[in-house]
Amino acid sequence: MADFGATDLDAFRKDVREQLQAMYPAELRQTDSGSDPEAVWGGRTFTGSGDPQIIWMNRMAAKGWTTPTWPREYGGGGMTADEARIFEQEMAVGKYRPPVLAFGIWMLGPVLMEYATEAQKQTHLRRIVNGEVRWCQGYSEPGAGSDLAALATRCEDKGDQWLINGSKVWTSYADKADWCFCLVRTDATKKHEGISFVLIDMGSPGVDTRPIQLISGESPFCETFFTDVTIPKENLVGRVNGGWEIAKRLLQYERQNISAGFGEGGGTAGGASGDLATMARSYGALPDADLRKRITTNKMDFQALRQTINRSAAESRAGNGPSAATSIIKYAAAEFAKERSELMIEALGHQGLGWDGEGYDPPEVGAVRGWLRTKANSIEGGTSEVNLNVIAKRVLGLPDMK
Repeated sequence: MADFGATDLDAFRKDVREQLQAMYPAELRQTDSGSDPEAVWGGRTFTGSGDPQIIWMNRMAAKGWTTPTWPREYGGGGMTADEARIFEQEMAVGKYRPPVLAFGIWMLGPVLMEYATEAQKQTHLRRIVNGEVRWCQGYSEPGAGSDLAALATRCEDKGDQWLINGSKVWTSYADKADWCFCLVRTDATKKHEGISFVLIDMGSPGVDTRPIQLISGESPFCETFFTDVTIPKENLVGRVNGGWEIAKRLLQYERQNISAGFGEGGGTAGGASGDLATMARSYGALPDADLRKRITTNKMDFQALRQTINRSAAESRAGNGPSAATSIIKYAAAEFAKERSELMIEALGHQGLGWDGEGYDPPEVGAVRGWLRTKANSIEGGTSEVNLNVIAKRVLGLPDMK
């Protein structure tokens, strides 16, 4: 792609638009393209796949457009903040699918660029850009959820390698992941200062994953067990016992991206997740003035949230990454999403009581399951209670209670 100066953004937009149109597989324009829904996550399973989603991902990765603002030396697009904004606009206008969805892009990649050695960057970043590796996050444990620093998974120095024993829980898509970025305890005599950040190949002997079925019927989360798992010394990111600083930084990126995932229909599991007012009208609920007012307020809240997310993302690209303000956005996004799903169930009336069987259409069942799924919005990526504490201390500067 040609280099564009800051004063020639119109030419940049035209170039991006034409290239996106040329690269997008025609099959993905169809309502039912037959593309494997898992293909959007990439990973070793899909290497060399002829799936149209993988073809799209490979074309975009070749230009660095799966990570448009990452440096070119690591496979990214090297776009400026203005160019990235135009790129995002053209992706939205053209209604293009994301070329790849990845925790490696949203969370791991940014902290690797900040904390990893050059050798680690060269090893992992380009593979993230290309969608070759699917990552999962090993943070929460059975006894360390909101109090993450209480984690107990041990990581022992065995000279030429690390030995890991312990378990993680709520590990998203661990059963499908190729690698895991993981918090481990390297010093049992300290709490926050005894934690390190390591990278684990999920194909290593001793790694076991077990999906957890949720109340919604889905199983996106897993229990993950590490039994005498060995990893090379170079898989430590940052310094020994310096993992808590990296963990906090990564959580900021996670909260930022969880929030960005909440569109107007955020938090629902498909089904009746289109325009809420249209859905309420079709079920005869819109004449209810009180319901109509609450639907309008929720739509306005989401619109304000989207504008805030966009502003925060622009500030992040122009500065030094996300700030503690991501906790505000994540908290608001979770509350608005839960409220929206509750309004949807209310608008459905008795058709919002279905789970399966006759008498309920798939969108109605999807709305009910989506409503149940939103209950996790205030837990994942840091609970709402923890986020409120972060807001109080780091944003508002309030003193601790005596």
